Amino acid sequence: MEPHRFDLDAIGAGLPVAAARAELGTAADAGAMVVTAPPGTGKTTLVPPLVANVSAGLTLVTQPRRVAVRAAARRLAQLDGSSLGGPVGFTVRGQRQVGAGTQVEMLTPGVLLRRLLADPELPGVAAVVLDEVHERSLETDLLLGMLAEARQLREDLLVGAMSATLDAAAVAGVLDGAAIVEVPSALHPLAVSYAPSPALRLDARGVTREYLDHLARTTARAQREQGTDALVFVPGAREVDEVVSRVQSLVGDEVEVLALHGRLPAAQQDRATGGRRPGEPPRIVVSTALAESSLTVPGVHLVVDAGLSRQVRRDRGRDMSGLVTVSASRAAAEQRAGRAARQGPGAAVRVFAQSDLAGMPAQSPPEITATDLTDAALAMACWGTPRGEGLPLLTPPPPREIAAAEQTLQALGLVDADGRPTASGTRVARLPVGVREARALVDGAQRLPGKDAARTAAEVVAAVSDDHRPTGADLSRLLTDLRAGRAAGAERWRRERDRLARIAADADRDGRRGAPAASLTAADVAEQAGAVLALARPERIARRTADGSRSYLLASGTRAALPEGSGLLGREWLAVWEVQRAEGRAADGTGAVIRAAAPLSEQDAHLAGADLLVSRRTAHLEGGAVRARERRALGAIELASTPVAATAADTVPAVLAQVRSRGLAALEMNGAARSLRARLALLHRELGAPWPAMDEDHLLEHLETWLAPQLSGRTTRLASVDVTSALRSLLPWPEASELAALVPERLAVPSGSSARVDYPEPDAEDGRPVVAVKLQEVFGLAETPYLVRGRVPVLFHLLSPARRPLAVTDDLRSFWDGPYRQVRKEMRGRYPKHPWPEDPWTAPATARTKQGQSRRGP
Repeated sequence: MEPHRFDLDAIGAGLPVAAARAELGTAADAGAMVVTAPPGTGKTTLVPPLVANVSAGLTLVTQPRRVAVRAAARRLAQLDGSSLGGPVGFTVRGQRQVGAGTQVEMLTPGVLLRRLLADPELPGVAAVVLDEVHERSLETDLLLGMLAEARQLREDLLVGAMSATLDAAAVAGVLDGAAIVEVPSALHPLAVSYAPSPALRLDARGVTREYLDHLARTTARAQREQGTDALVFVPGAREVDEVVSRVQSLVGDEVEVLALHGRLPAAQQDRATGGRRPGEPPRIVVSTALAESSLTVPGVHLVVDAGLSRQVRRDRGRDMSGLVTVSASRAAAEQRAGRAARQGPGAAVRVFAQSDLAGMPAQSPPEITATDLTDAALAMACWGTPRGEGLPLLTPPPPREIAAAEQTLQALGLVDADGRPTASGTRVARLPVGVREARALVDGAQRLPGKDAARTAAEVVAAVSDDHRPTGADLSRLLTDLRAGRAAGAERWRRERDRLARIAADADRDGRRGAPAASLTAADVAEQAGAVLALARPERIARRTADGSRSYLLASGTRAALPEGSGLLGREWLAVWEVQRAEGRAADGTGAVIRAAAPLSEQDAHLAGADLLVSRRTAHLEGGAVRARERRALGAIELASTPVAATAADTVPAVLAQVRSRGLAALEMNGAARSLRARLALLHRELGAPWPAMDEDHLLEHLETWLAPQLSGRTTRLASVDVTSALRSLLPWPEASELAALVPERLAVPSGSSARVDYPEPDAEDGRPVVAVKLQEVFGLAETPYLVRGRVPVLFHLLSPARRPLAVTDDLRSFWDGPYRQVRKEMRGRYPKHPWPEDPWTAPATARTKQGQSRRGP
């Protein structure tokens, strides 16, 4: 059967991007293309069918969100005069509508990522187009790098990247020099105004109620004045629902107010993105950022922008990732405003001050720099590039974050010590859920007691995968309400539960994970939920810190508190799913609040966290003596501690523990040690590796490497430790032979003597080496000495005969020709016995007085 040919004249009619059809066709023929086109120019509508015609085969097109996938597929099918599932189809999580004759399939990046991992050659696929690359979502970044490598397996695979705004040259570079097509903006006249709120936009709890009131009033007034459909941008689903309610109460039945966000049922999303039908009243669509660039809401000539965005932020210290509300980027503000002028003249009202615009970041940070990388790390491992090494990425993963993600995968048994996927890891990567959810789903189905284990696991995973916020952090209570249909989104949860239950049943039937570990014991429904969560996040198994306390210690070492009045209060053990940074009374002094958790039995805590159970011997110094204990712990949670007799082998660990506790100050470094540390710190700052870092955190982290070899079984006094020799053990060879030349301890001066070089403290980011010397000792010295291969100038502190500072300079030539005259005028009367010549260039440098010079003779 001949492939379907799309009528590009009909599809592109009236679209600005149609003017670039010839250039787009040439780029597609080349096999790789990068298209930049502002929102509303029609790139998502025209480029996919054009590529499908060129490639004469199935073209996959990613959209970053499910609502955008459906909207784009529906729009293209409508213009093609066909029905969904025919030449145009789509696939999102839990929903697929394609047919044997489908030529363009819209799908989310996650769906494509799993297909690519299952078979990197993508059999049956002629082309792949990644849309909205500028959003820098983690999955799209991974796909770009993987598809660049896939083209090496299949030279016939056409790969394209599209975006509203991006660094086209960088993307083209990843795709090995792809052709770049720039489609100019087709903006109609746009009037931009500002309506800042008298109330704060944000406080510690998020967007303020007063600001939402002001936003709703501004929206109603602007829509009434403009008399057109409006699109309102707010940061999240909660704000969407609150603004919809406020605006509706202001406009009554004269205007239809619709919500648009990812938590809504598909029918409601499609209603908001489908455009106004003839005879219907004007519409106000209140949306999250998903309407910013990934889809077009027809008929909009007014945009009201709160100037806020919901972005992922990671708290490395507490091992927490979460969404926070921040100012949007300037690029986002421009794209949002531009939505009003795509189909004719429009107006944009920014509900913030014009001065705020300058303070917004130019672009939003790439997601790979700010989010939990566990899922991405498994994908990269399964692709054959553990930690992303060798994978052409626009932005490499942060080393610390990717290392932490790999450790998590190792704890879950999904990658080996080299970062390569285990058999379980390969299977989990292909499941249509996240890594942690997959582990909880499949293991929970096998290890929970009872015949309904798979259903129970699916219920829990479905609840935590959605955007629910359990009252009082009590997930077990939320599950009760969802089962009874009392909670918002219960129908959506039931559909997801059934989908996940089928996945769990398939995995169990196929024996995908082999022999299960020890069965869990929870018979109580609430504790079963906790057991499932503990399988997903064993590092967040938590124990109460004291009777009657709201505070819990997580196995990861983080402390967090339950909300006041939580139904989980009094539970000894919890499995925590979500934890969020917080201050004040809510955090109970821990710095974090538990947002979602379920009760857990102690036995199941040990079973689910089996890989975190450790027995270790610890030792510490106390009153000059070594004390030792045998400790059993689940991660950071101490289960038992028993004093035991100390041995000589306990001494070194005790000393190291004391240093870690008190810091490097405990070592009482002498001048030589402090100087060597400062010299090495400057070398590391200027030259990097192999010269070692000398900051306190780095040295404390590596005490076993440099300090432990200097200790013995009899060392109990820190003051007796030879720190200089310990630091010298870190010197790289053969580079160490250059140490004295690169950073000398003393510097020769013209008088014939030498002066000590004082190096900056190791934590000084731009500190300079200083030489303090009597002014008379450097007469005639014109060129300021440079250290570290000419990189760092010496800063001279020129001193009086009484060794008080007269001048500070790193430009001696300028000093002799200028400021010296004033110094001479002031000093020669005060110190007449010392030389103060009119011409410092020809005067002999000396450390002596005039009389001393004459006795010494010529």
